[in-house]
Amino acid sequence: MITETSAVNFRQNLGEMLNQVQYRHDSVVINKDGKPVAALVDARLFERIRRMQGRFDALCQRIEAGFAEVPEVDGLAEIDAVIAIERTQMRSSAKKR
Repeated sequence: MITETSAVNFRQNLGEMLNQVQYRHDSVVINKDGKPVAALVDARLFERIRRMQGRFDALCQRIEAGFAEVPEVDGLAEIDAVIAIERTQMRSSAKKR
């Protein structure tokens, strides 16, 4: 479960919030001026997020290296073309239903 709370309420109820995260494996989103600024999550979940971030960064670097020779304008045009094809196919399959 995800709980949202203000920074002031979080500060006043830190012990209770830690228990929620530690024992119930909940997450707490901390808002300041009505906007989310931080989250308190279970340490195991945080470690998974860090590993996934590392893998994602490595994948982005591999993709960037693979397309380093492709001019940005050409790459964006190719992406736009593929998106247009996919949207056409999705509309076509939706009409058949």
